[in-house]
Amino acid sequence: MKYAREFVTSTVIGGLFIVVPVYLAILLLLKGMKSAATLVRPIAVLLPDWLPAEGLVSLLLVLVVCFIVGAAVRTRAGQIVRERVEKAFFERLPGYSLLRSLTQRLANDGDATAWKPALVDLEDALVPAFIIEELADGRLTVFVPSVPTPLAGAVYILTPERVHPLDIPFTQAIRSVSRWGSGSKDLVAAMRSG
Repeated sequence: MKYAREFVTSTVIGGLFIVVPVYLAILLLLKGMKSAATLVRPIAVLLPDWLPAEGLVSLLLVLVVCFIVGAAVRTRAGQIVRERVEKAFFERLPGYSLLRSLTQRLANDGDATAWKPALVDLEDALVPAFIIEELADGRLTVFVPSVPTPLAGAVYILTPERVHPLDIPFTQAIRSVSRWGSGSKDLVAAMRSG
């Protein structure tokens, strides 16, 4: 029964990570098409009546704009503009940086050292944590998540001797935290073998 409940819960959460971004992308696409409809109406009247011209031309316009923006962001100047826009607007939104970092990590697209699973020595105990960054003096910034909510927790700056990186997938560490520590034996085994 416990296995079935955990399977259903993790499957639903995994599905949400796929369905919600797709749903939001479709909503934005439809909103963009609605906004573009007034622009393309003069072109749409020139096409045959049997063709849903306004919708098709609006969709085409939105896709062309997305393509141009995507191509521009791949350039050096585009990356600089994107980073400035992110810093000026998006990073001021609570949780944006955390969500971006986590989604990049889940997609294996982010910095390989950020959010690296670890066990840290705190108050004579080993505690599951994630390495966020390394400071210039060699100390490490670590995030210790709350159980069972891995998006809440505390941040510590610790010496490297107190931080034991784990050679396990990020998702396995998150799973252990969200399951009230179930599977911690694998974390400890990964520390010993490392």
